[in-house]
Amino acid sequence: MKYTIAVIPGDGIGPEVTAQAKKALNAIADVYDHTFIYKEAMMGACAIDATGNPLPQETVTVCEQSDAILFGAIGHPKYDNDPSAKVRPEQGLLSLRKQLGLFCNVRPVKAYEQLIANSPLKKEIISGTDISIYRELTGGIYFGTKELSEDGQVAFDGCSYSVEEIERIAHLAFKEAQNRRKKLTLVDKANVLETSRLWRKTVTALASQYKDVALDFLFVDNAAMQLILNPKQFDVILTENLFGDIISDEASVIGGSIGLLASASIGKENALFEPIHGSFPQATGKDIANPLASILSAAMLLTHLGLHAEANAIERAVQKSLALGITTEDIQQKEHSFSVSTSKVGDFIADYIENQDDSNLNFKNIHMGQSTII
Repeated sequence: MKYTIAVIPGDGIGPEVTAQAKKALNAIADVYDHTFIYKEAMMGACAIDATGNPLPQETVTVCEQSDAILFGAIGHPKYDNDPSAKVRPEQGLLSLRKQLGLFCNVRPVKAYEQLIANSPLKKEIISGTDISIYRELTGGIYFGTKELSEDGQVAFDGCSYSVEEIERIAHLAFKEAQNRRKKLTLVDKANVLETSRLWRKTVTALASQYKDVALDFLFVDNAAMQLILNPKQFDVILTENLFGDIISDEASVIGGSIGLLASASIGKENALFEPIHGSFPQATGKDIANPLASILSAAMLLTHLGLHAEANAIERAVQKSLALGITTEDIQQKEHSFSVSTSKVGDFIADYIENQDDSNLNFKNIHMGQSTII
C-alpha cells in the first residue's frame, strides 16, 4: 500500500526524534511491502523565523492532502521567555488543530515494567497501569474569548462547550472503553463550572447507548489525587481541553518518563501524531533526546491507517529496546553501564523490526553504533 505522510519536524529536538520515527516507518515499509511518501512542512518557531507565520498556509495544504501527519515538537526559549510576544510558536499548533478539526486527543499511559524503578511512585502502586486519556482538543478555554482591560489590570479567558462538541468525543471514548476494560471515567468540575455540568449531563445521556461500559465521575482535583494514589483504577478517562492537558502530563510520571508518551489528535478527515514532550531546547543537536515517544507515535499512526500488525511490530521493538537497555540516558537502567544516542536508538528499532525473529544482541556493536542483531 502507498501512503502520504506529512512530516512536521518542528523546533528543538523535534527534527531529531522525528528522524528516528521515520527510520521505524521505513523499516515497516521494507518488511510489510508499503510505500510511505513523506511531505515535509514547517510549523512553530522555525516557521516564524522563515515566514513570520507559525503556521504557513503551505503546511495546512500539505496536511490536508496527506493520509496522516507526523509531528515533532514546538517551542523556543526566545518566545517562551517573552510573555509579550504577539506571535508565538504554540499558535501554529493550536491553529492547525482548529483548521483540521482535530477535536480528539488520545494519550495512552502505560507503566513499562522495565522503567518502574524510574518513577517516583511505588512499584506496587503503578505496576500494571494502562490508561487511555481522551482529551477534547478544539474547544474550551484555550479557544475562548480572551480580553485584557485597557489599563492591563484585568484579564479574561472565556470557556464554552456545545453538546455537539461533547458528544463527538464522548462517542469515541465509549467505543475505546468497549474495546478495553469497559470502564469510562468523566473528569470534570461540575460542582463549580456550568460547562462541566453540561459535560456530565451530555455524557450521562450517551451512556444509555453503551450499556456494557461502566460510567463514573470524578472532579478534576480528586482525579489528580487518585492518579497518584491508585492509577490502576482507571481504564479510559474522558475530559475537556484544559483538564486533559494537566491530567495527562501528571500521568506521565507513572511510566517513569515523559519520553515514552505518544499521542494522537484525530478529526473526521485528518489525524496528527506526536510525542507529548516539549521541544527540550537544551538538548537540541546533542543526539541525547529520547526518541521512543516519537517512535510510538508512529505506531499510533499505523494503527490509525489500519496497519495493526505493523504497529505491533514497532511496539515490540520498543519493548525489546527497554528490555535490553538500548535507551537514552534519561531512562537508562542502573544495571547497564552505558546509554545510547538518539540516532542509535532509532537504528536499533529499525534493525529489530527488520529482524523480528532474532532475540540476541551484540551489546558491543550497539555501543559502537553498529546496531546489528545476531
